[in-house]
Parts: sequence; structure tokens; C-alpha cells
Amino acid sequence: MSAPNSQNNPPMEQRGWFTKFLDGVEWLGNLLPHPITLFALFAVFVVVASGVASFFGLSVADPRPGNEGEMIAVNSLLSGEGLRYIVSNLVTNFTEFPPLGVVLVAILGVGIAERSGLLEAMMRGMVMNASPRMVTLTIVFTGVVSNTASELGYVVLVPLAAMIFHSLGRHPLAGLAAAFAGVSAGYSANLFIGTVDPLLAGFTTSAAQLIDPDYVVGAEMNWYFMFVSTFLIAILGAFVTEKIVEPKLGRYNPSEMDPDADIDANVRMEKLQPLEKKGLAFAGLTFVALLAILAFTIIPADGVLRNQETGEIARSPFLNGIVVFIFITFAIPGFVYGYVTQKMRTDRDVIDAMAKTMSTMGLYIVLVFFAAQFVAFFGWSNFGTILAVNGANFLQAINLTGPGVFVLFILMCAFVNLMIGSASAQWAVTAPIFVPMLMLIGYAPELIQAAYRIGDSVTNIITPMMSYFGLILAVAARYQKNLGIGTLIAIMLPYTMIFFVGWVTLFYVWVFALGLPVGPGAATYYSMPGAQ
Repeated sequence: MSAPNSQNNPPMEQRGWFTKFLDGVEWLGNLLPHPITLFALFAVFVVVASGVASFFGLSVADPRPGNEGEMIAVNSLLSGEGLRYIVSNLVTNFTEFPPLGVVLVAILGVGIAERSGLLEAMMRGMVMNASPRMVTLTIVFTGVVSNTASELGYVVLVPLAAMIFHSLGRHPLAGLAAAFAGVSAGYSANLFIGTVDPLLAGFTTSAAQLIDPDYVVGAEMNWYFMFVSTFLIAILGAFVTEKIVEPKLGRYNPSEMDPDADIDANVRMEKLQPLEKKGLAFAGLTFVALLAILAFTIIPADGVLRNQETGEIARSPFLNGIVVFIFITFAIPGFVYGYVTQKMRTDRDVIDAMAKTMSTMGLYIVLVFFAAQFVAFFGWSNFGTILAVNGANFLQAINLTGPGVFVLFILMCAFVNLMIGSASAQWAVTAPIFVPMLMLIGYAPELIQAAYRIGDSVTNIITPMMSYFGLILAVAARYQKNLGIGTLIAIMLPYTMIFFVGWVTLFYVWVFALGLPVGPGAATYYSMPGAQ
């Protein structure tokens, strides 16, 4: 993203301290290499550091029951054994990395629904048909739900929301802000299990297995909390838009619009056409039929997808295979919509949709290769375990083992997110440290992941490091020709502050006051096997 012109920003001495702080964050973020390069450097660093730490005998007492008196020492990747490990496992580290396969399978189904036009039609239908009194709430809500479809919310909904507000005589930047807040600051919340859930669960599983090799975190393990969070974010987003952002922006002056802007270039403003409505109806019926078939496999006590040993849904093939159902429930209704609207008529159209979607995943696949090596090296060297044990001992020494530790953890994640805008990149780096650390003081990985998702989401909208920040800035500049980064951040900052307070409050009420699980079968507390 290119920096805005200097005339669009006031002199440094005229800026507030927070704008200067964010300028500093942007500067620091720009110093960081590409995330792929970053992971490659991290992997090399672990190799070298493990040799140095092993030479100096770095170790820690093993805290696991039954291992009293034993020490966990650093394994050197610079040794003969370490070299044999690297050569023997470089490929399998990548191919067996938990987030890789599940994300690629899920994105195939989402790609069919997206390229058939189903997801765009659903968004336009929800927003365009909303009553004037409900339009703000609907836009934020649609934004939150749209993150199931990857970048579609940024590309379609944000420009559409600005246009809708403009057409209603309201400030278009307020509409843009409402949509941006829902899509990006509410990134982790959703009514459905999407592609981000198995992605993060894979990293969490790898991190948890540094302490408990048999621990598995399913893609559904945050669903309850994120389902409820969708409504919270929608309500808070509408409140901030109408009570804070819109009054601050004031009445829109059309003379502020960029005369060279083509407002209609990227998104259609028209209501759904009859054929699109027909397609949505048939896709909806297909989705309901799929749910009915699925219910038949899990609701009866002897359902074929229940856990065949316990008869329960927990740890069942249904939950273990949730990514399969993400694929099916996007792909089949997506094809039905495309067939009815004549956008997908043959198997070749479906194949092309999947191929085009998969072609956009090249950068992710390369990133996963290096992230997988870093995570594997970090685990084999015992660095993750040693850092976790020392961190847990420190928290116990300062008596910071209660629920209050999550406020600091969420704040830390929100701060790191200012500089590492990718949810997967940030969690790949921080999970191997903080998941084991918080497990050792008694908290379950599912809960730790839910807390991370709050911090990772709320600051997306105020960091230029977020990959779509440049796009949002460009859309905003159509309506206010001299708008710069500082102005956009100032507009979005109230959402970050209110979302942080509201979401953290919900987290504490949900988990610690009401004692509710964050997902199906998700634990709140963790005790190591064999502990009394």
C-alpha cells in the first residue's frame, strides 16, 4: 500500500499523540519483512538458537505428573540428530500441518458459492431489503457474517454500504465504517463455522500438543461463543455508528467527493433481480434439505455420525469432520444457485470455480510451508515447552493465574495485531508460547483460542498492516478527496474501543460468571493427565 500524499495529513506537530503512536506502529510494521520471510527467519533462528541454548545447558524442571525430578533440556537442531530430524521431516512437517488440508478443503466449497454469485446475492439481498431504521444494524450484521466468504465483505459490502448511506442522505463514510467494522473488527465472530475456525484450531492443536501430545482442538470449539458474539458486534457496531461516528462526521457535503471517482465501478447498487431471487430460494431449500439429512445422522441416539462408543455428539465423526460439512453446505447450494441463474451449467463450470479459488491460495500455501517448519522446529527443540514452563512459573510467582490474566493476554494480541495483520501468521507465532503457558496454569486451549480471537479482531480496523486497509482507504477517498490514513483511523477507533470493552465483558460473563463452554464439548479448565 502506498503512503498517502503529504498534503492529506496535517504536520506532525499538529497531530494528537495517538495518531503519532499509530504512525510509529505503521513505521515499525513496515520494517517487518513479508510474513513468509518472517517465518523463514524464525525457523533459521530456532535452529541456531537451539544449538547455542543446548551448548549452555538450558533446561527446566518437567511439571507433568509422574515426571517429578526430570528435566526438559533443549534439543539442538545443529547436532547430528537435529540435522537428521530436519532432513527426514521437512516434507511431512508441511503435509501433515493441521491447518493446511482443512483450510484447502473448506475453501473449495466456499469458492463454488462465491463464484456462482450466491454469497454476493445474499449480501445484497440482506442489505438492500433492510428498512431504513434497521439498515445500520443490518450492514454491520452482514459484515460479520460475510467473513465466512473471505474477502467478499471487503470487496462488495464495504463499497455497497457507503453507496446505500449516500443514497439515503446519510454520510457515506458512516456506512463504510459500519461495514468495515463488521467485516474486519468482527472478523472472528460468525453464525457459522467458517474457514478461519479450522485454520486457528490447527495452530492451537499443534501448540497444545507441546504439553499434551494427544490433545486435539476441533474447528467447532469456539462456535457457541462466536455465534453469540455476532449479535453483540452487530448491536455495538450499530450503536457506535449512529451515536458516535455519524454525529462526528456531520452532514455530508457532496463537494467533498473526488470528481474523478467512479462510484459505481466495483459494486452493483440494484436490488435483486427475479432470477437471483429464484436462485436464492432454490439454494435455501437445498441448504435446508442438507441440514435435514445431517440432522438424521446425529439427532437419533443411534445416529451414524455420533460417537459410536459413547453415543454422544462430543468427539463424534460429525464434529471431527466438520470441515467436510462446511464444504458440502457451501458447494451444493452454491451450484444450485449458479445453475438456476445460469452462471453454472456444467461440471466444467464447477471445476473452474474451484480451480480459480485454489489459485488464490498460493501465497497461503507458501506461508504454511515455512510456518510449519517454524512450529515443528520450535516443538522438537523444546523451546516452546521451556518458555511455557518459565512463563507459567512467572505468572504463579506474581499470583497472576486467575481470570484477570486474559485481559493482559487479549491486550497483547490486540497490540501485536497492529503489526502482524494476518490472523494465521500471528497465531502461528504466539500460540506455541501462550497456549502451553496458559495450559500450565489451568486453562484449556479452546478458551485460550477464543480469547486470542478477540484481540486479533478488534484492532484490524486501525492498523495499516491489515491487507485490505489500502482498499478501504481508496473507497473512502472517493467520498472525501483529501482523506488520509489518520482520518480513517480516527473514524474507526471508537469501534475498536467499544468492541474491546464489550467483547471482553461478554467473554468474562459467558465463561467465568455463567460457566458456559465456548463451543460444543469445549473445556474451560485444563489439568494434565495424571494430575490429582
